[in-house]
Amino acid sequence: MRIAIFTDTYPPFINGVSTSTYNLVNTLRNHGHEVLVVSPRVDDGPFYFDEKNGMIYIPGLELKKIYGYRLTNIYSNKVVKILRAFKVQLIHNQTDVAIGQFARLAARNLKVPIVYTYHTAYEDYTYYVVRGLMDRMAKHIMRGYAKTTAKNCTEFITPSLKTKEYMRSLGSDIYVNVVPTGIDFALFDEKNINKERTALFKKENHINENTKVFLLLGRVAQEKSMDYSIRGFAKYHNKHPEDDIKLLVVGDGPQKNELELLTHELGVDHLTDFIGKVPAEEVPFYYHLADIYTSASITETQGLTFMEAMASGTIVLARFDANLADTITDGETGFFFTSEEGFVNKAERIFSLSKEERQEVIDAAFARVDMYSIERFYNNIMEVYHRAIKKYW
Repeated sequence: MRIAIFTDTYPPFINGVSTSTYNLVNTLRNHGHEVLVVSPRVDDGPFYFDEKNGMIYIPGLELKKIYGYRLTNIYSNKVVKILRAFKVQLIHNQTDVAIGQFARLAARNLKVPIVYTYHTAYEDYTYYVVRGLMDRMAKHIMRGYAKTTAKNCTEFITPSLKTKEYMRSLGSDIYVNVVPTGIDFALFDEKNINKERTALFKKENHINENTKVFLLLGRVAQEKSMDYSIRGFAKYHNKHPEDDIKLLVVGDGPQKNELELLTHELGVDHLTDFIGKVPAEEVPFYYHLADIYTSASITETQGLTFMEAMASGTIVLARFDANLADTITDGETGFFFTSEEGFVNKAERIFSLSKEERQEVIDAAFARVDMYSIERFYNNIMEVYHRAIKKYW
């Protein structure tokens, strides 16, 4: 099958949509399909078609307040000509705004089906545009937009039941394919982690044998609620000042300076290392450094980082979200907290586990995320693709 995938974020960017799209592209190619990826350039520069690697890069305007996202034009004759010569059979749209609009226009022009994966509940991001002014109206507009966009595609995918239920709450009655993003577990296997590099990193960052390492990883922005976890970390330190602890914050984004100031105000800046943005292939390295991967975000449509941590053998401490109920069973495959005090209590419980008990949680977590295997993901996606194509026969 010849497939074009439109996305507004792709490695080296690190976020859920980027990872999901990257996994999708790789598994399709590994199964013999031809894939072209249409994505904004990551830097300033002209249109570029990397035929060898199947990448079409479109120039765009950098939106610095939104972690370097680039706003492109909503149509490009150059891309459409390439897709026509490629004899594309299906377009899979992973995004909205400019690239997403382009995907829909290209599908209409080329008369091919379009599959749309709804990764992001955009009403959670309206503050980037309105800055608190008329936010209720902005959210109402985004709900209407989501409902209309879903209706105007050949097949519609959500990565979780939570997102499907959100669409139903909007009044959408379209058929929804729930297809969780797959994970290539091999990438997170401990045998692939460079032990010499690990030892050097620990030495340079003052991580000793008994240091308890907490990890925050992802886009450093308001919707990720990293401040919530940082406050919980500070409360843990205040309660256990004798403990040797460290917080690693991996990623970048518009809230970084604010969070650095917060760690100073809370008196834990000397215990916190802001690593910054890292290449996607280095993400597993940081999971394996940590004793606890924690996140307070409740805006995830699936929560890939939780599953990646579980695949890495790192215990997850997550703020409760119904979206994670099928993945995390509190006390069995991970731990939930609902308050800063709860963060402290659950961290204490994790650190009190014996070696055997800890391994039981790790093994149960790994068994649970097997449902997100890359092969199962591929089979689910192909069912959707074949159904979309049949609608055009």
